[in-house]
Amino acid sequence: MLRLLTRLQTTAPIVRTLSVSHSLTQKVPCSLWKLGRLNHVAIAVPDLEKAQSFYKSVLGAQVSETVPLPEHGVYTVFVELGNTKLELLHPLGEKSPIAGFLQKNKAGGMHHICIEVDDIKAAMAELKEKKIRILSEEPKIGAHGKPVIFLHPKDCDGVLVELEQA
Repeated sequence: MLRLLTRLQTTAPIVRTLSVSHSLTQKVPCSLWKLGRLNHVAIAVPDLEKAQSFYKSVLGAQVSETVPLPEHGVYTVFVELGNTKLELLHPLGEKSPIAGFLQKNKAGGMHHICIEVDDIKAAMAELKEKKIRILSEEPKIGAHGKPVIFLHPKDCDGVLVELEQA
């Protein structure tokens, strides 16, 4: 027993070091515009009143009034979260892109993510150079009264990405 204690006391402590992976040290290419924070996640809903009630009454979130955006073919409702927002989308008019989405996804679901940028025009120019398809020739005014563009989901790993001027 004494030999075991002596051996345990003389064993050198093990020191572990953390190594930084190569991916964390890669340099980001210089750009004329900067990607900002996540502004919102948009969810297409078949029943807007039911969705509003769920977030307000069941989850206790602060929920905005319904705002029609005819130029985008949607009704929008924002759900305030601590670090971002949810945007509830419901079809407005026959040409609504949300109507088509809901035909394929009857229960609704995530429609797009919105990320802020500091210079939407510079972002558009650089993304076009990089062969990323933009779904409109010019930015449109979005739900927050700021210019927005949408990037083709096939160029963004299957996700519809909205960029909004910060």
